[in-house]
Amino acid sequence: MAWDEWEALKAKHEPTNMQLNGVPDGDGTYGPYVVPSQTGDLKVGHGDLAKIGKSAHELYNQLWDKARVSISSSDSAASNLSKQGFALGSGLQHVSNRWDEQLKSLMDACAQISNHMQTTKKVHAGDEHYIQRQMSSIDALDAGFDERVGEPGAKNHYGKQDKGEKPGG
Repeated sequence: MAWDEWEALKAKHEPTNMQLNGVPDGDGTYGPYVVPSQTGDLKVGHGDLAKIGKSAHELYNQLWDKARVSISSSDSAASNLSKQGFALGSGLQHVSNRWDEQLKSLMDACAQISNHMQTTKKVHAGDEHYIQRQMSSIDALDAGFDERVGEPGAKNHYGKQDKGEKPGG
């Protein structure tokens, strides 16, 4: 292959439009690009938090009632097998220990989720009450500024009559 032929083939297959450090407008590989400020805020209500916390608490209770039951029977079976000289006893004991560790870890996670949802609900309820109190005091303050003696746009002649002056002048 001659050099000229190589250059012609290379030019034929070389991309002509290259854009660096940018994202094309419009549709992308996974759909249109969405700017977070155009999508609105994430909203989670107290009911949603309560459902998550309740589910975590129920799962914790079920794990406490049902999953722990097998630990004592597995430990006694492992002990019995080991006493009889079976190597399976130490393997079963290892599985039982791992089960206990993983169960405790899962139960801790459920408890943390449940507690966090309860705390979050209480904190945000307090925030809501605080904001309402602040807004109601601002409304009362605004109402005081809206009391007018004269026409809107005209000078307020309030207090001038006390000094012997004529209103509006």
